[in-house]
Amino acid sequence: MMRCLRGFWSRMREDVTCVFERDPAARNWVEVVTSYPGVHAVWFHRLSHCLWRHGFYWPARFLSHLVRWLTGIEIHPGARLGRRIFIDHGLGVVIGETATIGDDCTLYHGVTLGGTSWKKGKRHPTLGNGVVVGAGAKILGPIRVGDNARIGSNSVVLKDVPAGATVVGIPGHVINKAGAAQKAAIAKQLGFDAYGLAPDMPDPVAYAINHMLKHIEALDRQVEALRQALGKAGVALPEVPLPPLDACELRDSDEEEDGG
Repeated sequence: MMRCLRGFWSRMREDVTCVFERDPAARNWVEVVTSYPGVHAVWFHRLSHCLWRHGFYWPARFLSHLVRWLTGIEIHPGARLGRRIFIDHGLGVVIGETATIGDDCTLYHGVTLGGTSWKKGKRHPTLGNGVVVGAGAKILGPIRVGDNARIGSNSVVLKDVPAGATVVGIPGHVINKAGAAQKAAIAKQLGFDAYGLAPDMPDPVAYAINHMLKHIEALDRQVEALRQALGKAGVALPEVPLPPLDACELRDSDEEEDGG
């Protein structure tokens, strides 16, 4: 128990220092120590986790219950948190019993590290070092999020995430994967991305539509080449004109009016 307490005091300074590195609104130590609920939740969790590890289960749960009421952040005392964890804003954050969070991670408000099963054992996610989880994101199940990965706001992640990747959407999709040699350079270039997103992040839906359009264009060229080859062979194909887009839109709008 005394060893836990010594470790607790040694980490308090780190917890406060990391706030200045990731939150430009932080002005001084007094402000952070007295008015940052994410910092308070981490500090009290370290104490409740110490109680939990030594078999004081009810005091640990009751302390975490009080902290949830005070901060709006629910961290099960069995969860394992690394060093320099920053929970920004924090309201609505839920971290399950078997969740593990590595060093230098950042979580925004509304984040859930939850389970997908009622079975005992490992049922919550594991976050590597340097992970950023955007506001409202849900990471569910005994999956692993690799080091330096970024989870976009409101994403729902149900599968493992490679190191250095960025995930967005419901369900979550990897939209870029940084190589090991590129991680440091990219992190230095982009800096800290608020809410786990970069300003120039591609839209996965637009990306898919663009690829579909390219695929359709290639099919059109193949069909036209096939028509010409059949024409030279004396096989005549009927010409079937494609309806213009505006006509389709007009017909759809007429059907909606008739249905209404």
